[in-house]
Amino acid sequence: MEYLNIAIAKGRLVDHTIDILRAIGINFPDYHEKSRKLIFEDPVKKIRIVLVKASDVATYVERGATDLGVIGKDSLIESGANVFEVVDLGFGRCRFVVAGLEATVLQKHKFIVATKYPKVTNQFFTERGQTVETIHLNGSVELAPLVGLSDCIVDIVETGRTLQDNGLKVLAEIFEISARLIANKASFKTKHSRIDDFINHIQSVVYEKGAVGQ
Repeated sequence: MEYLNIAIAKGRLVDHTIDILRAIGINFPDYHEKSRKLIFEDPVKKIRIVLVKASDVATYVERGATDLGVIGKDSLIESGANVFEVVDLGFGRCRFVVAGLEATVLQKHKFIVATKYPKVTNQFFTERGQTVETIHLNGSVELAPLVGLSDCIVDIVETGRTLQDNGLKVLAEIFEISARLIANKASFKTKHSRIDDFINHIQSVVYEKGAVGQ
């Protein structure tokens, strides 16, 4: 039996994913939080996980280097990858928001937005009929309005504490995001039985966790 390969975004999504996999009987004996290894295997269930940068997960899956991937909805949208989105895993929940110093900035005819997510940003403001100039930053976008680089930002927030500590306010909600299971389109056909079975097991755990949390 061939291995089923899964790319997982390094960081906070890994432990949640490992927990779900353990719940369906998949174990990686040599995995631990401080390990520097990037590939772990369950030789019994023939499952292999590959830990990659969040922004690379969709590429690994789209190009067939892995059959499946666990990725934040934010990274998935920004990638524009041609993959199947198959399960909302329910963890890693946060929000896309517009934030700034003053709400009046959104009343301007044209303004500047700093963000790590230009696709999401441009789509949101285009749908609102507003013209914006987008500055793509890779670091702490909260700084941009504070030093006059931009009028506002589009970013992900979980608790909103970082915005508050920097004197920024949420000016508009864009949408909620969470971790998603995605699939390579070719693998979905060639390994359909295994992937379908895997998805069903994952969904049962996600549903059970969701039901318990309600």
